[in-house]
Amino acid sequence: MPNANAAMLDGTALQTAASKITDIKLGNAESRGGNRVTVPMDYQIDGKALHSDFLLERTGTEWLFFGKWSFVPSSLPTIEVTVVNANEATLNGVPVNLPNGRNSFAVFYPGQYEASLAGKYFSAPTTSTSVTTGALPQAPLNLLTKPTDAMIKVVSDKVKEFLDTCAADATKQQKLQPDCPFYHVTNSRVVDGTIKWQITEYPKVSIDPFNGQWVVAPLNGKAKVTAREIDLFSGLVGDLSAVHDFSFTTRLDIGADTITVTPLVSF
Repeated sequence: MPNANAAMLDGTALQTAASKITDIKLGNAESRGGNRVTVPMDYQIDGKALHSDFLLERTGTEWLFFGKWSFVPSSLPTIEVTVVNANEATLNGVPVNLPNGRNSFAVFYPGQYEASLAGKYFSAPTTSTSVTTGALPQAPLNLLTKPTDAMIKVVSDKVKEFLDTCAADATKQQKLQPDCPFYHVTNSRVVDGTIKWQITEYPKVSIDPFNGQWVVAPLNGKAKVTAREIDLFSGLVGDLSAVHDFSFTTRLDIGADTITVTPLVSF
């Protein structure tokens, strides 16, 4: 028994591993000397033709005439499962722990092993491998976790709420340079009560793994300011209408039941 997790060796996990094996054909035994033989087996998994060899040893006779055979003991193969920014996943339908994002599992062969992660806010596409031998290293199952649409929506809604509140406060306070990611500079005098800010393009939220955490990529958008302004040289009153690009970053904190987005804005 290898130094690995045994979760795949019985129950649902083992049944699932064998459930996709079809069209089994056993070949003729080939002598390996010393009362040992190799029995070849051809089969299919998900329509793919595969092959395994099993080493058997004669351990006696039954009813005086019939040979008694047993599998030659050998170390079980193992599969390593890794996941980005998570400590658990599902392997062959069974929830498994992945301390620090990885774990090794002892498996029987032949069999099909599928890993997946399906959470509300983060998920990973299913990845699978067919184990056909115990002699060769097995391909690892690497789960590339990504935020779900639900996660993107939660963060996008919080970003939108922050920007809408910022624009509303800037309008209420009649500020061209509010405590917001956007501002306007002018040499003219602005008529009191005419300043209005609005967000014309909201940032597209992208969340990526970085150094064991989830980070929101810099947020870029556009804000429009309108007002009436007085030219200090001519005294003429005109309309101000300007659209400004803005960019800012945030800190994303993910708790057991909470998601907090903290804007990081330099004024």
